[in-house]
Amino acid sequence: MKELALHILDLTMNCTRAGATLVEITTEEYPEENLYRITISDNGSGMGPETVAKVADPFYTTRTTRKVGLGIPLLKQNAEQAGGNLEIISQPGEGTRVIATLQHGHIDRPPAGDLPGVLTMLMAGNPEIRFIYKHVTPRGIFSIDQENVIEMLDGVPISHPMVQQHIKAFIRQNLEILGAEFGDA
Repeated sequence: MKELALHILDLTMNCTRAGATLVEITTEEYPEENLYRITISDNGSGMGPETVAKVADPFYTTRTTRKVGLGIPLLKQNAEQAGGNLEIISQPGEGTRVIATLQHGHIDRPPAGDLPGVLTMLMAGNPEIRFIYKHVTPRGIFSIDQENVIEMLDGVPISHPMVQQHIKAFIRQNLEILGAEFGDA
């Protein structure tokens, strides 16, 4: 995957397949410390130690629709190529946390990509799952909670195209204020 936003999309799809009702996504950018970290936590079914040990193998997947699972192996490869690592913490019945750490200024670190678009798509496409996104930079913290957005909509579907446009613009504006890296795909 050429963008970190696409890794976020892929990992959150894993969360939905694991039956998560809550997915928390945090992106941290600290250019002065040469740190870019993505953390995705869910309350899904979780994995045992044997599965966690195998999940970074591209020829291992729990899906029956195909014989390979490339999302986590590609994220691991991208993290390691950018001077970082990938950590997976999970317990059956307790959910999973995936932490990808990369060097912010590394030439091989993929660009952030269309974070506003991916986050909007996740919220609009999965109204039954609560997504909480937090972005941290030296300038501050931006957070958006899908539950709060749905409450403010007062019955208007979050999937409505005008609502999606407003959510995407709101996320984009707040990331710009933070000086966050992102781009439109």
